[in-house]
Amino acid sequence: MAILTAVAVAVLAALTLHTVVNALLLRRPASQRRPASRVAVLLPLRDEAHRVEPCLRALLALRGGPAIVVLDDGSTDGTAELVRRVGGDRFTLLSGRPLPEGWLGKPHACQQLADAADADVLAFIDADVVLAEDAIERATALLEQSGVDLLSPYPRIEAGTIGERLVQPLLQWSWLTFLPLRAMERSPRPSLAAAGGQFLLVRRAAYDRAGGHAAVRDRVLEDVELARSVKRAGGRIALADGSGLARCRMYTSWRELADGYGKSLWASFGSPAGAAGVVGLLLALYVALPLTVLLGQWAGLLAYGLGVAGRLVSARATGGRALDALAHPVSVVLFAWLVVRSFARRRRVTWKGRPAWRP
Repeated sequence: MAILTAVAVAVLAALTLHTVVNALLLRRPASQRRPASRVAVLLPLRDEAHRVEPCLRALLALRGGPAIVVLDDGSTDGTAELVRRVGGDRFTLLSGRPLPEGWLGKPHACQQLADAADADVLAFIDADVVLAEDAIERATALLEQSGVDLLSPYPRIEAGTIGERLVQPLLQWSWLTFLPLRAMERSPRPSLAAAGGQFLLVRRAAYDRAGGHAAVRDRVLEDVELARSVKRAGGRIALADGSGLARCRMYTSWRELADGYGKSLWASFGSPAGAAGVVGLLLALYVALPLTVLLGQWAGLLAYGLGVAGRLVSARATGGRALDALAHPVSVVLFAWLVVRSFARRRRVTWKGRPAWRP
């Protein structure tokens, strides 16, 4: 048992060190130079009238004069009227076509936006993202400087409720801890890929070579699958710290968060068996091992400290809240429950009135 505990603590230490290394290597948009590329900002909307206005007003304030194309995907809540009222003729507003057989809603909306855009770089954003006025200039400059074809500058994730504060920071922590960022950039393997659809830039030529969103038409995690398609077509991808460029509050309640994760979390794993293995490892390292401190095992205190340290590094690197790191074991337990719930409900989940699952 002592040997097993020592090995587990060593694994935790290695993972925390990896988080530190990734945080140091994480690309950051420091350049202030004007990019050479023409950019189109593309915003798909479906029933977003309750939250999209801050996003729209931020788009109006963008420097550099990018084209802004908005698609209303069959909204019934006055979204299109709100876009017209806020943006006037500053936005190109499209009406989405009916959803074809075999497509999910967001890939279809994004493909229509891309088809309508005349630009060298396509910048996709979500309705809950609020961009800084220099966000497009700096993100595009980083895309050009880094030489990649797809760049995902991860926004600063805002969290208000306790549930959000416990779960949402795991997004950045997970890829900083488990994904070798620079190896991902160099490797041609599509399986080694990550991206966030909240704010994503892709060179038009690479997008077309990869087949666009048509290539991922039935994928729940269309952002990650698009990154994989770009890799398959010979392109390179990268993640970046976008906390100074954009902020995003994805959910405003525990119910919204649980439903949002339930829609897509299952698709992050290759199979239920794979999910069980990953979740089991997380629970063992970040929950069970720290709890041994209650039995007088000081290795448990060390394990807890290593887990918290990794979260602190992640928060520091991505604009998160440091205090929330102290509840890391609770966060992992909640994540495990969300994974189980997502697999249990995936065949009957709907999202904004549409099926959110394809077999």
